[in-house]
Amino acid sequence: MKILVCLSIVPDTTAKISFTDGDTKLNKTGVQFIAGPYDDYALSRAVDLKEQLGGTVTVLNVGDADGEPIIRKALAVGADDAIRVNAEPRDAYFVAEQIAAIAQRESYDLILMGRESIDFNGGQVHGIVGEMLGLPSYSPVMKLEITGHTAQLTREIEGGKELLEAPLPLVLGCQEPIAEWKIPNMRGIMTARTKPLNVVEPTGQDSLTQATRFELPPAKGAVKMIPAAEAETLITLLRTEAKVL
Repeated sequence: MKILVCLSIVPDTTAKISFTDGDTKLNKTGVQFIAGPYDDYALSRAVDLKEQLGGTVTVLNVGDADGEPIIRKALAVGADDAIRVNAEPRDAYFVAEQIAAIAQRESYDLILMGRESIDFNGGQVHGIVGEMLGLPSYSPVMKLEITGHTAQLTREIEGGKELLEAPLPLVLGCQEPIAEWKIPNMRGIMTARTKPLNVVEPTGQDSLTQATRFELPPAKGAVKMIPAAEAETLITLLRTEAKVL
């Protein structure tokens, strides 16, 4: 089993966000970056499958060198090697193009990633990669088992779950509870230092989209505490101020 896990590197959810260059770019100063949480689920399931079935897990990130400590953490969790495409992840099409270029050369059985990153939340990359490679893609996948060359999937649909079987190779966007997040142990951290991390230059065309301007959401208003005995006041405020009734 040869598995590729695509790792996005995104701002921590607790980071205070601001913009530069006329509100067209993220201000990275003071921002803590982490692996995309949904990608962590994909990586954990890939490592579980490798332990069950044998094979290799490769981590792929499209990003600059600042993200290498996070890539090393993925290696410490259990990936065998890593590839970093040396480019800013400009948009979903550009990222998908880099992933597809690597996958065409290496012929993976599974290409796993999170259902979406948590910065732009586009949820497009797995579908575009599937189209570029001519492979089926499914998302969001909550359960994944492999028997021979067939995958058994459970994915979330509106109002329920859908159970599917599909032959490998596949491209899947993952979410909880497909696996439990793995925390690297000391042995993993030590061995991660010696695992290959190959840096390659981007291929294909430039991005197809460009951000015109980013805006922060409106600041939250002050909290009003209403005594439990004044339910009528609460209802009035919900109608007249919050306008949710």
